[in-house]
Amino acid sequence: MGGFLVPVIEAVIYLLGLYQWIIILAVVVSLLISFRVINTYNRAVAMIAEFLYRASEPTLRPVRRILPNLGGVDISPVIVLVIIYVVQRWLGQLVYYVAGL
Repeated sequence: MGGFLVPVIEAVIYLLGLYQWIIILAVVVSLLISFRVINTYNRAVAMIAEFLYRASEPTLRPVRRILPNLGGVDISPVIVLVIIYVVQRWLGQLVYYVAGL
């Protein structure tokens, strides 16, 4: 059982790590756009910003709905990153248990 399950769990852990970077990049690009450091009139920047928004928004929107209004501060990316971290650690323990190390 562990011969098949361990690589699958490790792939999920890897994909979660990749998604963490997508969220971090989405936050950074959003801040750079709001402070007018980068310009969305550039087609490449607009495409990257749109991709990052569409990739991160499905997980951030439910968290924003639950959180109270904090004014201009959005802590939903931090909460999602903490949840992803906890899930990664839990899956790492599951790999350890399944592999029998």
